[in-house]
Amino acid sequence: MGMDVTFIGFGALEIGRDWGLGDADEKRRPDDAAAGEVLHAVLDLGINLVDTASAYHRSEERIGNTIAGRRGEYVLASKCGEHSDEPRTFYDFSYAGISASIDRSLRLLQTDVIDLMQIHFGPDPEGVLDRGETVAAMKDAQQAGKVRFLGASIDGALATRCIESGDFDVMQLGYSLVAQGNTDNIQLAKSKGIGVLIRSGLAAGALTARVIPHLNDEVRHIDKVRKLLDLVGGDGDALTSLALNFLYENDGISSVLVGSKRVAHVKANLDLLERPVDPAVMAQAIEIGRG
Repeated sequence: MGMDVTFIGFGALEIGRDWGLGDADEKRRPDDAAAGEVLHAVLDLGINLVDTASAYHRSEERIGNTIAGRRGEYVLASKCGEHSDEPRTFYDFSYAGISASIDRSLRLLQTDVIDLMQIHFGPDPEGVLDRGETVAAMKDAQQAGKVRFLGASIDGALATRCIESGDFDVMQLGYSLVAQGNTDNIQLAKSKGIGVLIRSGLAAGALTARVIPHLNDEVRHIDKVRKLLDLVGGDGDALTSLALNFLYENDGISSVLVGSKRVAHVKANLDLLERPVDPAVMAQAIEIGRG
């Protein structure tokens, strides 16, 4: 991949944009001080990958205001294509729109270079690739020294197309114990020397203890989640440990992006990755996830 990153990376969505399981209060982003506490804790814990996006509302700004002085300690990834227009976002994949977005991200992040710039696809990803303006703008930014590596955040057949195109150094793929659809793409990327970042590795919180109060809600993959919880005796931490170790055992994965609004959750995820998992239980969990 060309970048030495820790297996657990930090996904900076929740520190900038309202997101997550639960009611409005549970989804609300932290204030500036709490967001800064999380960002510093991430680096203090040794995590060296921070992934953000223009669409994450105040995320880039908060990263710049908080940890720009520690820039040498982390690999910085952002995204372009989906743009912030709080409280909503909009899409602009034109050459001019992408160029302006990259310049804006550089200013907000208070950095001279973004290590990884990724396409944040919208409702017509195939059209974006066909037109080519987005990739052209990203390559020109790379030539200008504004970004080091190029990536794309997409799944399925279009992810395969991106991997085979030769345009990208890194793929960001959705993948988890309960959503294993990108298995072949991960191995294809590995075979071509392309790094793989995993988003939704904990299924947006559905593979954590936070899902337990919401088992009757409209949670994606809820039937699988219920079966997995039964497998681990209702232990939410054991569920997270299973989910993280499932990803860790895949040698095609470079880093898993795990986001949180709270320092305690970041620490807990690192600890749960180290928890031993019974291979027989893991085998059963994988079969449930494939179901």
